[in-house]
Amino acid sequence: MASVGKIARRTFLIGAAAIAGGVAVGYYYYRKPYPNPLEGDLAANEATFNPYVKIGADNTITIVAPRAEMGQGISTTLAAMVAEELDVGLDQVKVEHGPASYAYYNSAILEEGGPFAFFDESMTAEAVRAGMGVVGKFLALQGTGGSASTRDGFLKMRQAGAAARQMLIAAAAQKLGIAAADLETANGRVLHKTTGKSVTYGAVAAAAATMAPPADIRLKDKADWKLLGKPQKRIDMPAKVTGAPIFGIDVTVPDMLYGTVKMSPRFWAKPVKGDLSKAEKMPGVIKIVPIETNYGHGFGIIAENTWAAFKAAEAIDAEWADPEYPLDSAAISDVLKQALGTKGSVMRDDGDVDTAFADAPRERIVEADYAVPYLAHATMEPMNATARLKDGVLDIWCGNQAPTLVRQLCASVVGIEQDKVNVHTTFMGGGFGRRVEVDYALCAALMAKETAGRPIKVIWTREEDMRHDAYRPAAIGKFQARLGGDGMPVAVDMTIASPSLIASTLRRLFPSISPLGPDKSIVDGAHNQPYT
Repeated sequence: MASVGKIARRTFLIGAAAIAGGVAVGYYYYRKPYPNPLEGDLAANEATFNPYVKIGADNTITIVAPRAEMGQGISTTLAAMVAEELDVGLDQVKVEHGPASYAYYNSAILEEGGPFAFFDESMTAEAVRAGMGVVGKFLALQGTGGSASTRDGFLKMRQAGAAARQMLIAAAAQKLGIAAADLETANGRVLHKTTGKSVTYGAVAAAAATMAPPADIRLKDKADWKLLGKPQKRIDMPAKVTGAPIFGIDVTVPDMLYGTVKMSPRFWAKPVKGDLSKAEKMPGVIKIVPIETNYGHGFGIIAENTWAAFKAAEAIDAEWADPEYPLDSAAISDVLKQALGTKGSVMRDDGDVDTAFADAPRERIVEADYAVPYLAHATMEPMNATARLKDGVLDIWCGNQAPTLVRQLCASVVGIEQDKVNVHTTFMGGGFGRRVEVDYALCAALMAKETAGRPIKVIWTREEDMRHDAYRPAAIGKFQARLGGDGMPVAVDMTIASPSLIASTLRRLFPSISPLGPDKSIVDGAHNQPYT
């Protein structure tokens, strides 16, 4: 990858010289880092070195691990990368998710988005992966998904820790009057072994943070690692096993109202008529408001407590328009079967499959048909979000996998600028990709517009959650294999029909963007295999 990256950069720069400077400007912005989002929200006597490290004068070290922690342990993994290079133990640091910020973009999440199998190491495939990483920075999506967080963070998180460490050593050299080359670090201190002099990181943090970041960041050799590659205690476990209020559903804000939603059970279908009178008269109900987003249509119930909101949602009598898709599973299956018989896109075509099957003895052919239904993510913690719109500023508390998306889309639906939205990302009781979606946050933001500045916690019922998931698409497949003399396949033919995952995602999140080309995601498990 490194050599290909160098080739890609060199080619890019040569091309830039041949064009009237426009691409060179783009390259400048690609290399230019995003602003450090921590600088505007530091505590007293606290200094920041980059978007990932804060150190207080009392030697409190805070590491920002800006990926969603949903039980996979990523907060520990990312914190260990920084701590390793900073020369501190995980027991010496606090770990935060941090704010929504373009500085925390995930470039690796798009690397496998091209039309290449993961095992394809050709020059073309590697160049496209490098290019997709560049696209990832320009899109600046702060997202957790695609098993990309460790790959994305492995270099940048270590560099953040190493850069801070070098700056701390430089500041300590000035304070102690000793050459930086003669100083060492250990356990949150800079020390000079010969004289025994030492200072804590906190004692020089403020001075160090004013220095220019090092141009040459020196990372540890793998042989010198103390944390990486070795088992570590999960930093999120104590709070979880003691039942601490760390999840979105636990959020409590003073003067808080409560709510839930009743959305159309038919995606994107509007209510034809609705009788709210019984629900509006129920004890504890404050207001029922319409909800309209890219996800669908329905009603938001604002109440004094969650139970009142739930019961009022049950009492709403609504009739919904017909959907734009078949009404039941059988009809959906029929459409997919029809699609299976039509000519579609080909994601992989190795060898001559037709010839391999044309002369195959019947007893050497194995055939099977498969079908899977629409499936919900079914997270343990139902969808929820708490929102407060006050004095033109929107605060959103929720577990989510894409903070910058939450900020962008909630700002749009409320009608304010993105810099007026604060996203507070909590731990989450399951994500699996479901919380890349932002419907729960949009509903809470819209309902916060109706509460005169009071915060509102919106919790979906389990039934509402399951009925309005961003489902894994239904699919059917016709498979056949020709077996060789040893009983192993020598040829495989697969035909799969399924709705486009990318098209439905774009409709919800970016409706102005049309999908381009075949959607490899719906057949990724079938085509993205070595088969040898």
